[in-house]
Amino acid sequence: MNWKRALEEYRNYLVLEKALSDNTVEAYLRDVTKLSSFCVLKAELKDCTKVTVEALRDFIVELHDQEASSKSQARIISGIKSFFHYLCIENIIEVNPTDKIDRPRLERKLPDTLSKEDVDKIIKSVDLSNTHGERNRTLLETLYSCGLRVSELINLQCSKLFLDEGFLIVIGKGNKERLVPLNKTLIIYLKNYIRLVRSHQTIASGHEDFVFLNNRGKQLTRMMIFTIVKKQAEQAGIKKSVSPHTFRHSFATHLLQGGADLRAIQTMLGHESITTTEIYMHLDKDFIRQEIIQHHPRK
Repeated sequence: MNWKRALEEYRNYLVLEKALSDNTVEAYLRDVTKLSSFCVLKAELKDCTKVTVEALRDFIVELHDQEASSKSQARIISGIKSFFHYLCIENIIEVNPTDKIDRPRLERKLPDTLSKEDVDKIIKSVDLSNTHGERNRTLLETLYSCGLRVSELINLQCSKLFLDEGFLIVIGKGNKERLVPLNKTLIIYLKNYIRLVRSHQTIASGHEDFVFLNNRGKQLTRMMIFTIVKKQAEQAGIKKSVSPHTFRHSFATHLLQGGADLRAIQTMLGHESITTTEIYMHLDKDFIRQEIIQHHPRK
């Protein structure tokens, strides 16, 4: 089977059978496309069913030579393993050549966070007299108060807001929905933004249900969220690099420091595995040490 046909059928499998989001599907296909290009151009393997363990190892060596990080290599290998697993379950191949390929060992990097004071500085730095002030303050508060991913923020829908009841529904990875409670401050911000700003916009066709819109009445892009966060962090005098994900990490860390149960944080973040959430246990060793000393009966 040639690579083009295999990739087309693999895409259908990811969309129809696995029901993965568009972003996830494209990520998987991008990784397998890297392998297909290598196989066709350098290993002379135009048939994906003829790929050998040796060819895969040569491909991984090339990734290393290109100075791809361990994290990138692990992601690409994971995508390739998924592709060959698909070929096996469809009986296109009998032996999976990736079974003998190991993922690189990853160093566990702790995510960067902001203090509660710095979060407040950033949100308060928004100029509400600016055309987009009310919107920007609201989306920053939403990032922090709900711990959303960027994709979840830009895809947030008005039909999923239940402000009087105090919660919203997020469509996360794999199109899975989760319920996120809202604090009083965010409820006020959302109501003000919708009533004072959004209701007066001319909204583009097909964008009627998105909460956060640009000045053309269209859904905000990921890049626009990054730009807003970076600009407000600079205006607030924050020296460290701040991204939308920094708000998500800060949200989880502050919940943990406040005594929230790890399982509750897992649910709020939409993590499939508790192992992913457990990384926040390592963020503030001094805080955790003081908590144990303070509450342990053997003082």
